[in-house]
Amino acid sequence: MSAIHLHNLVKKFGDFTALKTMDLTIEDGEFVALLGPSGCGKSTTMNMIAGMEQPTEGRILFGERDMAGVPMGRRGVGFVFQNYAIFTHMTVRQNLAYGPRMHGTPKAEVDRRVGAIAELLQLTPLLDRRADRLSVNILQRVAIGRSAILEPAIFLLDEPLSNVDAAFRAVMRTELKHLQRQFRQTMVYVTHDQLEAMTMADRIAVMDHGVLQQVGTPIEVYNNPANVFVAKFIGSPGMNLLPGRPAESDRGLVIDLGPLGATAPLPDRLAHVLRGSSGEVLFGFRPEQATLAAEGRGIAAPVTAVERIGARTIVHLGSGEQAMKVVLDNDQRADLDGSAVVSPDMNAVRIFDRTSGRALGGAFQ
Repeated sequence: MSAIHLHNLVKKFGDFTALKTMDLTIEDGEFVALLGPSGCGKSTTMNMIAGMEQPTEGRILFGERDMAGVPMGRRGVGFVFQNYAIFTHMTVRQNLAYGPRMHGTPKAEVDRRVGAIAELLQLTPLLDRRADRLSVNILQRVAIGRSAILEPAIFLLDEPLSNVDAAFRAVMRTELKHLQRQFRQTMVYVTHDQLEAMTMADRIAVMDHGVLQQVGTPIEVYNNPANVFVAKFIGSPGMNLLPGRPAESDRGLVIDLGPLGATAPLPDRLAHVLRGSSGEVLFGFRPEQATLAAEGRGIAAPVTAVERIGARTIVHLGSGEQAMKVVLDNDQRADLDGSAVVSPDMNAVRIFDRTSGRALGGAFQ
């Protein structure tokens, strides 16, 4: 079995706690991304799974087998680092074949595997070229192939695409997913890039300051962030979060946004939780889940910047705590130095407790 179970996992370096009581199960054959900013504990978690670091507390199991005391070389994992680690004096073919040969694999099987992985990663024309004559992009592809050719049941990748160009990253996202599906490996992928996590992973484990914030499918963490951190970290741009208070109106329960006015009535999933409360909240909506509206039909604010990016336009409105963004198609216009009225999709909004940062109310489907 190649499922991974992390039970009450803690890692301390002296007085510094890098990982705080993490519980996570990665199912057999699942692609899970550990996502978060630098220093959040994601690489530390991966290093403990690999056996490069030992937990301060807690257990790591592969299936039902406890990994305590099992060295990295006996865990049956493949590992690809951020900085590719290959033999530059060897050819691509020699690099790919190195691992199987060291494991005593027969030559015919080594040749078969080299041909198959080279074809999959589009390395076939480069097999007899020395690695020191290759670009960084191709070197990282070779590094991935050298680990994948061993067909490990568990494949660990620590930000393998962070040093390569954007076009190559887009290609490799597709190829890595194809690789995982073909070999049916359990894959753990560390990244700070939400686009990589959202496009490749079956589930995402969002981390911050050594704490697991939320685990869910890409659409779950996008639609229903568990807290303010996830709401802001997931999405490009992140979720708008405007301070306000619940208030009754002749139209139903609304959020009074102070200088910005009041929202449209809240949907039932939020109204029943907030009714009777006067505490401060954060009114959250995705920039993609709002449109421009006529005066009096939404939240009015001055336009402070307009970014046109290909087929979409990002409009920046307001300032300070009232700052927000809305993503529009290019046929919709907002004039710089003017004002605009933003109408969020009320069925998609999220409300957060301002003190704790926790999401309130039912999930948006």
